[in-house]
Amino acid sequence: MAAQMAVNSGASLWGPLKELWETVDGAVLRRQPESVHLLDLQLKKHKPHFLSLFKNPPKSAEQREKVRKASTEGIAIQGQQGSRLLPEQLLTEAFILSDLFDIGELAALELLLAGEQQQPYFPGLTRGLVAVLLYWDGKLCMANSLRTLIQSRQGKTFTLDLSGELVALTTRFTDELMSQGLTKRILTLVSEISVTREFERLQKERGLGNEKHRKEVGDLIKECRQALADSLFSWTCQSPLSKDDTLALIGHLETVTAQADGSLDSVSLALVMALLYCLDVSFIEQGTEDRDDLLQALPLLTERQYVSAVHSRLMDSQPWKLPGLQAVCRLAWALSLRVLSQLPQGSALVEFTEADEALADQALLGDVFLFMKEGILGCESFSQEEFYIRRVHSLITDFLALMPMKVKQLRNRADEDARLVHMSLQMDSELPSSLRKDLDHLMILIGEFYSKDPFGLELGLEFWCPTESLQHSSLQGSYLGMALQRPPHKQVVLSKFVRQMGDLLPSTLYISYLRMLKGLANGPQCAHYCFSLLKTNGAAHSDNIQGVSGSPVSWEHFFHSLMLYHENLRRDLPNPDSAHYRHPPLRGITQREMEGLTSFLQLLATIITWSENARLALCEHPQWTPVVVMLGLLQCSVPPVLKAELLHCLAAFGKSPEIAASLWQSLEYTQILQTVRAPGQRQAAGIEVELNEIESSCEEYPLTRSFCHLISTLVEGSLPVNLGAGLRVPGFQPYLNFLRDSVFLPFPTRAYRRPAEKWEVADSALEVFHKLLRDYEPQPSDFVQEIVELQGEQVPAHKPPGHSIMFHLLNDSPMLALCLSLLEEGVRQLDTYAPFPGKKHLESAVLHCLCLLDLALQKEAVFMDLLRESQASLLVSPLEQLLQGVSPQTRRADHIVNIARYLYHSSSNPEAAFQSAKILRRIANYPNIQIRLVGDFTHDQAVSDKLMAGFVECLDNEDAEEGTEKDDVDSQKKVARIRHETQIHILNLLITSLELKAPNLALYLLGYEVKKPVSSTNLQDPGVLGCPRSCLHAILSRLQRGTEKRSGPALTQQAPHLAELCYQVIYQLCACPDTSGPTMRYLRTSQDFLFSHLQHLPFILPSNQIAALSQMSWLMKTAAIELRVTSLNRQRSHTQRLVSLLLDDQPHAQHAADGESGMEDETRSVSGFLHFDTVSKVRRKLLSVLDAIEFSQDMPELLQLDFFERTQIEQVISNCEHVNEQGHTVCNVKLLHRVLVAEVNALQGMAAIGQRPLLMEEVNSILQQVVERNRVRRSLSAKRHALQSWRSLVETLLTACPADLIPADERQLIIRDLLLDLHDKVLSEDAAGELMPIVAGAVFTLTAHLSQSVLSEQQQGVGLETSSGFASIANSALHLILRKLLDFILSTGGGYQRLRAHLYGSLLYYLQIAQKPEEPDTLQTAGKAMWERLTAPEDGFSKLQRENLAIIESYGKALMEVVCRDACDGHEISRMLAMAVLDRILSIDRQNQWLLYICNSGYLRSLVESLRQDDVALQSLLTPQPPLLKPLYIFESKMALLTRVAKTGQGAVELLRCGLVAQLMECQVFDMVPDSDAHRVMRDPSGFIPSPMDRYRQILLPTLRLFQVILTSTSINHQQGAAQVLQWLIVHADTIQSLLRCQELSMGALQELSLLTGIISKTALPGALEMGGEVNSAALMEFQGHINRFQRLCLSLLGRLAGSERDRLLKQAEISAPGDSAERREEMEVAMQQVCANIMEYCQALLLQSSAQAQFSICLFSPSGSEPAGRDGARTDLSSTVPSMAYSRVPSLGLVLYLLKNSAADFFRFHQSHRQSLGKLQSLDQLPPEELKELCQGLVSGPGGVEKISSVHRSLLAKRRLVQLINNRAKLLALCSYVIETCLFVLWRHLEYYLLHCIPTDPKDSLLPGSTLYRSRLADDSFSGLQASGGRGLSLSRVSQQDLDLLKSDMAAGFGEALQRKLLEVEGLYSQVRSRYTFIQALVRRIRGLLRQPKS
Repeated sequence: MAAQMAVNSGASLWGPLKELWETVDGAVLRRQPESVHLLDLQLKKHKPHFLSLFKNPPKSAEQREKVRKASTEGIAIQGQQGSRLLPEQLLTEAFILSDLFDIGELAALELLLAGEQQQPYFPGLTRGLVAVLLYWDGKLCMANSLRTLIQSRQGKTFTLDLSGELVALTTRFTDELMSQGLTKRILTLVSEISVTREFERLQKERGLGNEKHRKEVGDLIKECRQALADSLFSWTCQSPLSKDDTLALIGHLETVTAQADGSLDSVSLALVMALLYCLDVSFIEQGTEDRDDLLQALPLLTERQYVSAVHSRLMDSQPWKLPGLQAVCRLAWALSLRVLSQLPQGSALVEFTEADEALADQALLGDVFLFMKEGILGCESFSQEEFYIRRVHSLITDFLALMPMKVKQLRNRADEDARLVHMSLQMDSELPSSLRKDLDHLMILIGEFYSKDPFGLELGLEFWCPTESLQHSSLQGSYLGMALQRPPHKQVVLSKFVRQMGDLLPSTLYISYLRMLKGLANGPQCAHYCFSLLKTNGAAHSDNIQGVSGSPVSWEHFFHSLMLYHENLRRDLPNPDSAHYRHPPLRGITQREMEGLTSFLQLLATIITWSENARLALCEHPQWTPVVVMLGLLQCSVPPVLKAELLHCLAAFGKSPEIAASLWQSLEYTQILQTVRAPGQRQAAGIEVELNEIESSCEEYPLTRSFCHLISTLVEGSLPVNLGAGLRVPGFQPYLNFLRDSVFLPFPTRAYRRPAEKWEVADSALEVFHKLLRDYEPQPSDFVQEIVELQGEQVPAHKPPGHSIMFHLLNDSPMLALCLSLLEEGVRQLDTYAPFPGKKHLESAVLHCLCLLDLALQKEAVFMDLLRESQASLLVSPLEQLLQGVSPQTRRADHIVNIARYLYHSSSNPEAAFQSAKILRRIANYPNIQIRLVGDFTHDQAVSDKLMAGFVECLDNEDAEEGTEKDDVDSQKKVARIRHETQIHILNLLITSLELKAPNLALYLLGYEVKKPVSSTNLQDPGVLGCPRSCLHAILSRLQRGTEKRSGPALTQQAPHLAELCYQVIYQLCACPDTSGPTMRYLRTSQDFLFSHLQHLPFILPSNQIAALSQMSWLMKTAAIELRVTSLNRQRSHTQRLVSLLLDDQPHAQHAADGESGMEDETRSVSGFLHFDTVSKVRRKLLSVLDAIEFSQDMPELLQLDFFERTQIEQVISNCEHVNEQGHTVCNVKLLHRVLVAEVNALQGMAAIGQRPLLMEEVNSILQQVVERNRVRRSLSAKRHALQSWRSLVETLLTACPADLIPADERQLIIRDLLLDLHDKVLSEDAAGELMPIVAGAVFTLTAHLSQSVLSEQQQGVGLETSSGFASIANSALHLILRKLLDFILSTGGGYQRLRAHLYGSLLYYLQIAQKPEEPDTLQTAGKAMWERLTAPEDGFSKLQRENLAIIESYGKALMEVVCRDACDGHEISRMLAMAVLDRILSIDRQNQWLLYICNSGYLRSLVESLRQDDVALQSLLTPQPPLLKPLYIFESKMALLTRVAKTGQGAVELLRCGLVAQLMECQVFDMVPDSDAHRVMRDPSGFIPSPMDRYRQILLPTLRLFQVILTSTSINHQQGAAQVLQWLIVHADTIQSLLRCQELSMGALQELSLLTGIISKTALPGALEMGGEVNSAALMEFQGHINRFQRLCLSLLGRLAGSERDRLLKQAEISAPGDSAERREEMEVAMQQVCANIMEYCQALLLQSSAQAQFSICLFSPSGSEPAGRDGARTDLSSTVPSMAYSRVPSLGLVLYLLKNSAADFFRFHQSHRQSLGKLQSLDQLPPEELKELCQGLVSGPGGVEKISSVHRSLLAKRRLVQLINNRAKLLALCSYVIETCLFVLWRHLEYYLLHCIPTDPKDSLLPGSTLYRSRLADDSFSGLQASGGRGLSLSRVSQQDLDLLKSDMAAGFGEALQRKLLEVEGLYSQVRSRYTFIQALVRRIRGLLRQPKS
């Protein structure tokens, strides 16, 4: 028992029943697939509930006890573990509820718990009140399910076209219910349940809340009763009831009473109709195919006792409570008996069928027709049910057709009565009391019944027998579409009835007959027949026109009478000024005549409303001239009611535009509304007087209303511009003024006898304003004051009426104030939820007000702009600001709040809610108003809750349906569409607002904090912590529906556009920094939103591809944000889940929640079968999304025009284009239509009129074309957007997510798939060009990641050892990618250069894959023999490189052409990347194919020559504030490319031939060295823009490098290159020398020096100039001077760098940039060593070039062996003595020795460090973590950067750093050993000369001791070939013996044993490996020999 006593939190009285109803509704009404099975389950489960319909679970003591203990012991709840303690208060409420509804205590408790759960959906109600709603809602679900199940049965009246299986199921089930006594149960329930009784009970227990709650409860109870009654009605429609049930039904009807107005209520009506269908046998005549089966089932024919029971019951003389109802049942029975008597089966029932006459008489005595009119037609719900209407139609027509004698009796009786009346009138006696009005009632009933036709059935056609041949094929609509030649008998009888009744019509029946005709003329074909009838009636009697009475009903007679009235009354037309005007003459129209005229006018109005032919025929009739006569009568004094009817008729005539135009003129002419005052006339006349004097005093306003109606009809067609010209200022203005000032503004203050009329007046006036404003487009001419001439005076012209209304709405005018107060009144009335008179008209008036405001907001922008341009003196304020004004009624600024409150009534007033949403959305565009609005909305908590509830209710509405305007035939569809549009507007409002700063409306509506910072919001599920249900909850619940099923989110299919906007709102919330945090937390934790939606991608919607793409775009963008955020916050599992969802190609075990097998069968796509693995693969989610984006786009073909000029049309179309809210450029079709139609209308002449239809057709085709173009644009834009989002999602996946989530091998396969698919799509024939740029961008990112992934994989050392080849991705795949990439580059043609930039980037990344990574230089490799190297197997890199090259070559010239062209000109970035691509390809192109192409096709020359143009741009770069750095980057790229070309000898020669050096000589930028100090101030703080000096170096260094490469490459014919470069050096000599003299030796300066000295050492040599061709001697001298200066500067530089300055520099570097000191120091060491090496090389070259033997060689160093320690001191002395030569003091040999020692010391230091690093590299895994961290420090930026990276990454970085260190040391070792070798050589040459060949001189000869000697020796540079020994001897005499001795001793001391040993060790350690065995050894030996020589 305990288990059953668990509480179901879904409430067994509500939750399961709701589910039942959804299943039934889905299966029967929505026809969902697979629903039959579910329905079967539900019906089995709920069968007991159906059998004991509405029975509540009984109370029991046990339950009571259990509930009582729930507060102490707790109670078990289904689906939750353990028991839950419930508060005492809840239990008390449960007992109250249990007593109130007499239900079990547990059931009551469940209801309350469910109420608590559902509370957020019912803001403002307590759980108890919600429980009351749920209780009745459960009942209603039950009743609705029953009704729907019964409706789905097969039967005799209607069918729902359901599957046989379903019908069999429901029939079987309902038959069973019926056999268990369903009818009696329903009848008892209907009589037991009554709203008043239930309300009394609820009232007593305080079970009723606010007005809305009362209304909802009341509605639920009423709907329950209605649904039960309808169930019975639906049953009898389809199949008969049994005898007992029928009798029970009759028994129930006996007790029914009527409502106050005499009509039945809708429940009783349904039961009456059920009985009528029970007694219905008319279907027998219809001859349908299953007629026999139906006859078998009819108890009337098969069961005798059934007939006898019913017959005796109805013949029973006991009167019912409603005798009229009894009469109806008797009549129906009589007719059934009459039909039976005519059937063969009827012969057995003769005793009953005889009584049909008697029954009919009894029925007539019971006033059957009167009751049918009042009791049945009077019921509101009668006209809402088609089968009620059909049944009553058959009842009436059967009576007329089956009982003709009865009808004849009625007519005779009526004639008799008419005579009696006539006599008594003549004798002035009392009317006889015995008058029966049965025929009267019958005619009026027919008239009433057929005058409403809500379903467009046109049943009245059965009364018209087509006499002429049938013109319309559809005339036989009501005979089941069978083409009968002769009309059926019934129709003949009925049409005879209509004709005969009109013959010799007694005057008493005259009005009834007219009313009947009016009803029968309702419909386009009926009206036509009726018109013909009246025409033919007149034709026969046209000769003898008799008086009024007894005359036939015909047009002739009617119009003749009208003319007579007009004649008579016109004579008495009073003078408006005479006193007796207000007392009409006595000889007027009697009351009876009035009624007759009114009936006739109504009939006329009906006919001409429906039939246009009748309208034109009557209007143009020469004798009758109805329009003139009616207007004439309007001027006479007749009662306002008649005038109103006349105006209605005129309005009906005005429906034809042809008549309307003349009607305007006639209206103006007759001055119905006086627009012209006669001179001397004291007071107004016309309708204004009638309104103010007559109607106001009568308190009834028929005339005014019909006048408004007339104007409203007339303004539909056209507004006459020159109305009233000549007599007054022409135009519509007086009419507008009247409507505004006399009708609309005073309406609230007038008195009304009928309260509803107040709103009718307002509505009719507002309708006109709405139409006028709707059709008004502001034009510039409206703002120019035009003048018209009137009777010789100049007066200002009127503006268009729309302009006037706009002006009033844009000012604080009475009109605007009244509109706003009307809106307030409207919402106040609606809030009462009570019916009141005129409610419909009030709602309509409110709707017009809202439309006016919306139109004004829509048009105000254009209006204001035109007003500003025209500079007219009108004052207007924007409406959105006026709406913020203070309302006089409430003294608060609540106009916008009032407008918003209409959303709360969207269920009852969908249109008002729609307009309200539209207005709010327009206002939301103004940011300044938003903040005020948030204040207004949240100011009062109660209002705020209501507004929020309103918005949420609109969004929650499930009945909304997306549809086009064409579906509006069905009012339900129309309402559904309006609800949908409302939702769209609200979402757009949210989207617009979210873009504005906080606080804004969207944040308030979506439930974020508006008073605190937005980011502090904590979003909760509705109801948690008192959190109300907000728009966000509504949006999410709409989107989430269906996500758990296989079909995916239902909204995306049902309302694609709505779903798209919902996703956009969510994306915006996630993307906006303020809302992102709270939103994403909420979506992740409580909704699991993204996962549940992404798993259903891609959304495929064949019908609306654009919306599906947009939905996916927003969803993917949101997913990208989510991936980024979860990765940043390290929420690994979340990221992992999404990543695997998007990327896995293994099928997921999908949830089989809906009782299906998993997804296997569906997802095993084609690609799955192509893999031959055992596991079936599925397409990766990302790829299937890409598949859903269709790359091809069908473009509309060009216009084919016959009349218009195509270019002009295209011009017009482009003028009509504008950018819409989504940012698409579209053409405004309505505007274009107006322009084109105006163009067509402007054509003059007969030819134009003839061709008008053709022209209009062409206009149509143009518009269709434009609509198609708009669609194409939207489609392309959606595809672009989707592709963009896809790309960002892919990029986020690859970049932002932790790398280890996707293993490298998997990552490469994923990228491969993505790349190949992308290329396949973009390379297909019909891919749209607009999508290419995005694809190119994606390809770039993907290739970058591929390259990165392969590289990182190799760094981790995985790929190379494995046998699978190069990397996880196979080479074949890589080649495929390369081919597609090159195809893509070629397919882009000439246009897409920027796009190719991406592709070049991709190509570079791709080629990088095959680049060998940097390997450590272990100094061992040289040991391998050359042979070993040649025969080594090809490694993966070279193989891939070779294959890549082969593929690139296979594309031949085409590819070369494209790349070269891009490199030479176009967009900067493309040029740089194209050059980089060339550079890369040239570097791997061993065959030099590309080089040849570049050289031969002139691209190289063009590149070289473009350097001159770059010069100017580069000069501008050196200003302190450079414009753009682009030229610099391009120059660098060019230099890099040229350097690459120069690396081959062939290329270098080609460059020299193209005049490269000559071009660079002319560049002046090299001479513009910036002043380094001046610009310190201008530094860019971010460090992104380099300082001017750095920029200069960025220009100079690449140039120098290029020269160096050229010099190296052209070493064979070296001279030519060297001479040219030397010339460059000399041209820019000043700059070069200043650089060599550089004071500040920074890093940059050292780099410059290392390159400069390298170039100088190769070019500034004595022999270089002779190669330069013929040079005259003066120039030669100058050149020699320059070269000498270069030499001197280089040697002095050596002094600086080899000497003490070196250590100072290194220290300084460490101090200046302590952070990256290690690397800086290494770079500086290398640069300094390089400079020293270069200078020593230079010295060596000079020595060697001067002479091969020492004795003839020049001396570069002075013979002093002292090391340069005190050099600075010495320098000062010298400078004082020899000022002129201070800078060029010759360095001593001691310097060389010093350099030698230092280099040797450095060598060992470096060697040691190199060995250590190698050791570390080999044992990298064993290194302690501290050391690893230290190694990584330099490569990771930012504090704490090392801490953040993973250990794998850390060891990779450490490895990279070690390789860097090792290679740096290897370079330094090479330089050191080279410096050591050259130093030794220079020392040896100098010592050999000084110690062997030099002849010392006596010091006293010297003039300048110790200085001239070197000058002369150095000056004798052997250039001029002065080899004479005499000259030399002269100079040698200056070296004293003392100097030489000192030199020898110093040298011997310096070049000691230790140094020699060191040097030999260097050779042992290093040089031997490098194969130069004994060079150092030999030189050491020689020097040692020289120094040991004995003194001579």
